Amino acid sequence: MLALQASLLDLDDAPRFAPLPGELRRTVLDGPGGSAAGDGAVGGAAWFDLLPGWLTGADALFERLLAAVPWRAERRPMYDRVVDVPRLLCFYGEGAPLPDPALRTAKAALDAHYRAELGEPFATAGLCLYRDGRDSVAWHGDRIGRGATADTMVAIVSLGSPRPLLLRPRGGSTAHRLRLGHGDLFVMGGSCQRTWEHAVPKVSAGSGARISVQFRTRGVR
Repeated sequence: MLALQASLLDLDDAPRFAPLPGELRRTVLDGPGGSAAGDGAVGGAAWFDLLPGWLTGADALFERLLAAVPWRAERRPMYDRVVDVPRLLCFYGEGAPLPDPALRTAKAALDAHYRAELGEPFATAGLCLYRDGRDSVAWHGDRIGRGATADTMVAIVSLGSPRPLLLRPRGGSTAHRLRLGHGDLFVMGGSCQRTWEHAVPKVSAGSGARISVQFRTRGVR
């Protein structure tokens, strides 16, 4: 049994998305701490956009995805041994049907808002289930494939119990600590995947479950 720390402000089962234009707040990551820059385009720089509570009905969507998604555990080599990945995963490749209509609506809204800046639609969706505070993801950038050499975007919709997401310059110290959950939208763009790193650290084991939905462009993992 997984525990969801439900939001008292989100009691609606019908998913609704706030408008993106004029609501997203952009932070330019031009050094530790960054600087606020509104929601305009910033070519070549590393940046993130944030819109808390983008999705109303996020807790209901969390419950539907928890039941409908074929979650799987993975093991990966680390140094001289193979270890369990500390979260459950599911990946929907380009053209694969997404597991809930709300995710199709989210992707369409992101495609429309970022089309001019990104130059292409989001193509894939990766889902992570953090079962409690012991699940985590270490410092990394999405640099497999095109993300290693080209600017890109990764759009994350957080569902369920809030968890910290940390950002730091690559190899540096933590510069931003965000608390994401209950329908928050977080988008990393520009050179962020190459020049910055992000992580979801372990917290107390009593923390509730969280689902992270990551929309990426073609050829980025």
